[in-house]
Amino acid sequence: MSSTHTTSCIAKSTRGSVQRWSQTLIPTVRQAPSDAEMPSHVFMIRAGFIRQVGAGVYNYLPLAWRSLRKVSEIIREEMDAAGASELLMPAFQPMELYAGTKRDIDYGDLLFTLEDRHGRKLALGPTHEEVITDLMCGALTSYKQFPLNLYQIQTKFRDEFRPRAGLLRGREFIMKDAYSFHLDLDGDAGLNATYDKMHRAYTNIFTRCGLDFSAVEAEAGPIGGSASHEFMVNCEAGEDTILVCQESGYAANVEKAEIGERAWSFEVAADSELVKHHTPNMPGIHSVAEHLSTTPSGMLKSIVLRTTEESPRWVIAVVRGDHEVNESKVRDAIGCSVELADEGEAKAAGFVIGYVSPRVCSSIDLLLVVDPDALAGASWATGADEPDHHVTGFNWSRDMGDAIRGGKIQVADIRNAQGGDPSPRVAGSVLQERKGIEVGHIFKLGTKYSEAIGLDVLNKDQKKQSVIMGCYGIGVSRTLAACVEMSHDDNGIIWPAAIAPFHVHLVVIKPNEPEVQEAVSAMSDELAGHGIDVFIDDRAERPGPKFKDADLIGLPIRLTISPKTIEQGEVEFKLRSDDARGVGHPREAIVQMCLDALAP
Repeated sequence: MSSTHTTSCIAKSTRGSVQRWSQTLIPTVRQAPSDAEMPSHVFMIRAGFIRQVGAGVYNYLPLAWRSLRKVSEIIREEMDAAGASELLMPAFQPMELYAGTKRDIDYGDLLFTLEDRHGRKLALGPTHEEVITDLMCGALTSYKQFPLNLYQIQTKFRDEFRPRAGLLRGREFIMKDAYSFHLDLDGDAGLNATYDKMHRAYTNIFTRCGLDFSAVEAEAGPIGGSASHEFMVNCEAGEDTILVCQESGYAANVEKAEIGERAWSFEVAADSELVKHHTPNMPGIHSVAEHLSTTPSGMLKSIVLRTTEESPRWVIAVVRGDHEVNESKVRDAIGCSVELADEGEAKAAGFVIGYVSPRVCSSIDLLLVVDPDALAGASWATGADEPDHHVTGFNWSRDMGDAIRGGKIQVADIRNAQGGDPSPRVAGSVLQERKGIEVGHIFKLGTKYSEAIGLDVLNKDQKKQSVIMGCYGIGVSRTLAACVEMSHDDNGIIWPAAIAPFHVHLVVIKPNEPEVQEAVSAMSDELAGHGIDVFIDDRAERPGPKFKDADLIGLPIRLTISPKTIEQGEVEFKLRSDDARGVGHPREAIVQMCLDALAP
């Protein structure tokens, strides 16, 4: 779903804050560092919101910290309203907590590890599933304590190999993570009910923050679990791809998106002979396709996978050459998790990596799973199961007849979806691609962590039962950066009122003149009295640079007071989102104009 800002940002019961430029730190610069490419990185550096300490680690300067606090307070209000309770857990996590879940292996090098002076191994928390599950082992003892939902807002760490894009992909970041505990899936106390509450809370949070966002079905990734949704800020500069069916409202990320029914048949007659070709020193599919006078869409791609069972099995996933195998969909198709096969083990088993074809099933015991699009042609180019060789003219009916008749081929949706694919919800409709930035993710964890760590309690029947869990994350600092990606122009940031550091940027011309000082004091006091946060640019600077800095910082409203406006009994009013120049309005009308502009 998509949403727009619908809640007032003005806290009518409290007085707005007033801050002067001369009393804070806002080091604006005309040029961003050469490595800053994303708009959020560029403008947050230039506008004096953040400064880099080290790779992927930033100082949050006063303007950024004010916005982060506003985002955090919106989160707290909605989490509390949804029945969650706030706590704080440590950043340090003993490595032995990962013994049961094995997530240290899942995270790999992303896990920031270290040793203390006693040689004890620790990790800096990327999330806190293990820590809170371990805590609950001693705290949850009765079915009467359920459901329980706890959250924190805290600094997290992920050791990105190549941190970039400022706050969008850093090594240290601020995150809200919540964890719920249940004994049932259904009912008022069940996981499903809390999951729905969190979905509504997240919708409220991002709506109140003024973001244009979509909630999409998603894969759980290293967190694990049975179901999940991502909340994505809609933005053309986003790194994530979303597939949307406009007619049904269905939306999913590229890893999760289903594809509608596609026609396929094994009974397609061959129209050419099977011919083997020498294809040495051609590492990529495009060079092979060109050499064979075809295109990637006319080739088959056969990927060697291995199941993760105690007794692993070989799996060959076949897709069209211009498509990508989706391991999660292969898992769903065969009912077992898979991973890319180790190349050495695959070669030892007889696979010719880089030249594998579906015909290899005749010589190696394996599961063969084929995407429908890989069955739609009469003639294909594919590997020859021989080093440096491919074949053209491959035909399923003719060349795989025994496997087809023996029921050894499973047909299933096993590739990543893309724009133009059939909608899985409405016949005749197609999926459309959008770009987005993930800012929130909710998961149904099930018993993955409770079973691994030993969290169980006595249920109503006085029998031990593993606790069912959910987890719910929001990237607080990432939300700030995503907002800038969504809302900026060539001159700087355009903040939604709810999370702007201040609501009004009061530009003062000739700030040392007594009548100007008096007018500024009266104006700011009156605005603050109506709950409006006011930032006063009281620098002894020329008007031009002040106006440029105002656009760069991006507060929703700019007011200008000068000797000339005072003489005319006016204050110049300009919306940051409006390209027009500021216009003078009677002094007594300004407060109401600001309230109207900041209202939903």
